[in-house]
Amino acid sequence: MRAFVITGPNHGEVQEVPEPEAGPGQAVVDVERAGVCGTDAEIFSGAMAYLETGDTVYPVRIGHEWCGTVSAVGPGTDESWLGKRVTGDTMLGCGHCPLCRKGRQHLCADRFEIGVRHGWPGALAEQLPVPASALVELPDSVDEVLGALVEPGGNALRSVRGAGLVPGSRVLVLGPGTIGLLVAQIAEAHGAEVHLLGRSDRSREFAAGLGFSRISTLETLDRTVDFDAVIDASNDVRMPALAAKLVTPGGRIVLIGLAGEPSLVDTRTLALKDVTAVGVLSASGGLQGTVDLFASGRVDPRPLVSATVGLEQVADVLRGQRPPGSGPGPKIHVDPRL
Repeated sequence: MRAFVITGPNHGEVQEVPEPEAGPGQAVVDVERAGVCGTDAEIFSGAMAYLETGDTVYPVRIGHEWCGTVSAVGPGTDESWLGKRVTGDTMLGCGHCPLCRKGRQHLCADRFEIGVRHGWPGALAEQLPVPASALVELPDSVDEVLGALVEPGGNALRSVRGAGLVPGSRVLVLGPGTIGLLVAQIAEAHGAEVHLLGRSDRSREFAAGLGFSRISTLETLDRTVDFDAVIDASNDVRMPALAAKLVTPGGRIVLIGLAGEPSLVDTRTLALKDVTAVGVLSASGGLQGTVDLFASGRVDPRPLVSATVGLEQVADVLRGQRPPGSGPGPKIHVDPRL
């Protein structure tokens, strides 16, 4: 089958690789759509932290935001999965350690991460092997575009949950990229008053086109507003400290964005304001809730996808090139069948 393979820093190509076989408890999924995200770009450039620790080594087959149809199951796997449209969890724990036994497999020290960690092949390929325990069924109302947005949506949903939002809560989202906009859409669906802070004119204009009206820059932000929660979905090293300053006493800050270098936060600010800081790693635990939100129509992130390309165009996308004719959204999707 065809798969996109990163062979070294700034080099990737489409290769013919062996088709996956479903092992015990596993399924093979025919991939219909996959997303490209910042983690993929970091692996491509060589900047990904896992490359330094040895958790990721070249060659790498990326792709952890995906949907498709189950075409085969292995021994001991429920055959009712056959023919179902699915997405799935990126984080595959060992299943035996204390964290896995508590349902927190995304924190397992020995976990695989599909398309990212310890060599589990990713979804930028015609087929993908996945443990059946990681699968989430998609209803007919969740199409290919939405299906491949469930994984980033799960990260966003967990961020909204971590912020403790209730109807009427005022939340500031730092960074209107894919995750930040998903956070904003989900927070609004939960009845929150959403504010956005972005650096580029393009990102702010796109957010406004989605219907958000409370959008500012660092220079124009009204610092007299009390924010019950601040969610950092940026990659700006300054934002976690800013979040701690802007959140109201007793409020919450949620950290889902990652900068390329350490972000410094004065813990005196957290302590003296009695702030709760929440870190979010992965969509684990948020996938089914995201599917339900998308299926209900309460959240429709389709406009975030600006273009869909084939495997041959992935290297250019990872280099930061926008496909010809692409729309204004921040997300690029890949159809490996093209």
